[in-house]
Amino acid sequence: MLTYSGFEDKDQSNMLKQRTLKRVVKASGIGLHSGQKVLINFLPHVADGGIVFRRIDLSPPVDITADALMIQEAFMCSNLVYGEIKVGTIEHVMSAIAGLGIDNLIVEVSASEVPIMDGSAGPFIYLLMQGILVEQNAPKKFIKILKPIEALIDDKRAAFSPHEGFQLNFTIDFDHPAFAKEYQSASIDFSTETFVYEVSGARTFGFMKDLDFLKSNNLALGASLDNAIGVDDTGVVNEEGLRFADEFVRHKILDAVGDLYLLGHQIIAKFDGYKSGHALNNQLLRNVQSDPSSYEIVTFDDIDHCPIQYVNVV
Repeated sequence: MLTYSGFEDKDQSNMLKQRTLKRVVKASGIGLHSGQKVLINFLPHVADGGIVFRRIDLSPPVDITADALMIQEAFMCSNLVYGEIKVGTIEHVMSAIAGLGIDNLIVEVSASEVPIMDGSAGPFIYLLMQGILVEQNAPKKFIKILKPIEALIDDKRAAFSPHEGFQLNFTIDFDHPAFAKEYQSASIDFSTETFVYEVSGARTFGFMKDLDFLKSNNLALGASLDNAIGVDDTGVVNEEGLRFADEFVRHKILDAVGDLYLLGHQIIAKFDGYKSGHALNNQLLRNVQSDPSSYEIVTFDDIDHCPIQYVNVV
C-alpha cells in the first residue's frame, strides 16, 4: 500500500487544473519482448504539453507524442510509431498516468519498449508518486462523449456512450479452467482511488503453450512468472496465485484505461468492452476522432462539479 499522498497543492483556486510532476524520477526494468534492461525516466512537462515518449538511446533523442493516431502496431501491446522509430508496450504506464490524473509528462526510455516491471501498473503508480504531483496553472481538459459510438471486429466490441463520469465495463470470454465464468466480467466507476486500489495491481497474463512460438519470433523474450500470470492447460502456474479472483478481466480494464488515454485527455463516458484488445480500443478512438460531433472538450471551474474524482491516494 502507498504510504503518502505524493501530491503538492500550490494553488487554492477551485478550478480543476492540469497535473505534472515536481521532480524527475528514474528507474529501470526488463523489456517484455527484448528481454534487455531498459531505463525509464519521468520528467515534468509544460502545461498543455501532453504525454510525450522520448527515445534517449537515439542521437539526437526522438520524441513521440502519445496519440491514438500514432499507434501503428497493436499486436499484443500498444506501440507508438513515428517513421522508423517505435516505443512499444506503453499501455501499462499510460494507464498509471491516466489513473493519477497526470496531464503533462515526458517519459524517457532507453530502448524501443517500456519496461514491463511486474506486468501491472502498480510499479509505475509508485514511481510517479515519488515525483510528487503538482498542479499547473491551466484548466484540466476532458473529452465528453455526446453520442454512442462503437468499433467492431468479428464478435468483439468496444463502445462509448454518454455518461456522467467514466465507467468501464468489460467482459472476456475464455473457455478454460483458469477462467471461472463468474469472474469474466467486471465494472468500475473510475476515480484515482478506485484505479489505484482495485485495478492498478492486476497483471498481464499469457498461455504457457504460446511462449515458445512467441520467443521463436523474437517476442516475449523477457516474459517470466515475475512479470505475468502464466496459464497452462489446467490453471494458473504462479505459486502465489491470483491477486484478485477476477484479475484477468481487471487487467483488461487496466489496459483499456491506458489505451483510451491516447485520445489525449481523460474521457467522460461509459466504455463497454467485449473481448476487446489494443487494436479494437484504438479503432474506437479513431472513430471518435473522425466524428467531431461525437464529443466536446470540457473543463471545470469548480472541482466539485467534475464527475470524476481525483483524490490524493495514500
